[in-house]
Amino acid sequence: MTDFQFMQKAQPTVALFVSDLHLQASLPRTAAAFLAFLQTHARQTQRLYLLGDIFEYWAGDDDLATPFNQQIADAIKAVREHGVEIFWIAGNRDFLVSQGFADAAGLTLLDDPHVVTLAGRTLALAHGDAQCTDDQAYMAFRAQVRQPAYQQQFLAMPLAQRKAIIEGMRKNSQDANQNKSYEIMDVNAGAIDQLFAQTGTDTLIHGHTHRPALHRLDDGKRLRYVLPDWEYDVETPRGGWISLTADGALHRYDAAGTVII
Repeated sequence: MTDFQFMQKAQPTVALFVSDLHLQASLPRTAAAFLAFLQTHARQTQRLYLLGDIFEYWAGDDDLATPFNQQIADAIKAVREHGVEIFWIAGNRDFLVSQGFADAAGLTLLDDPHVVTLAGRTLALAHGDAQCTDDQAYMAFRAQVRQPAYQQQFLAMPLAQRKAIIEGMRKNSQDANQNKSYEIMDVNAGAIDQLFAQTGTDTLIHGHTHRPALHRLDDGKRLRYVLPDWEYDVETPRGGWISLTADGALHRYDAAGTVII
């Protein structure tokens, strides 16, 4: 047994953090990887935090009638019934998730950002898209679709119409992103500073950018953990999560469930 394995055995997992799975029926290996994660790792923690873009898109809670969506909700709820508390922060793809899905999946909806104190650490949790302020076109779009009046009008449309509109938006977004630099689509340093100040924390965990890393800011006085996106339907799978153990240590895991030192 390695020193790290011994530490993991001695220190229970308090929380797991995951984001950007972009689950969809057309990517069955990615969905299977998440279901396996729920049945194994997620049942061995006290809390599970889903930090946005768990689904590729969410057209409204009435889409729970779709068998794939119901399967995912049932699998999450099974973890809750195992005694694990589950929390959700909306992403830019699934911000229309509301109480209907929360009830079906047995989870609690959180505002973005959210501050939590666990294992002696105070953490700021966010999806991350609100800090991509250099992408002015996206920020304008985000401001529009997050308005309650806009969402009410959109959700009043038939489900099939909503899905068709979303598909068109996804295509337009993919085309637009081809002409954007990684820097524009990444978080803005000033926005991150503002988030740290707003939350009064020194540790931030977020996703969205698909650029997993640990950023040590101010000579390590502040830490920014970026979660990976998941894609198992490719030759070289990618994915992973972050864990918090009872001693207050944060660990990063890759797609194979191997800790990244």
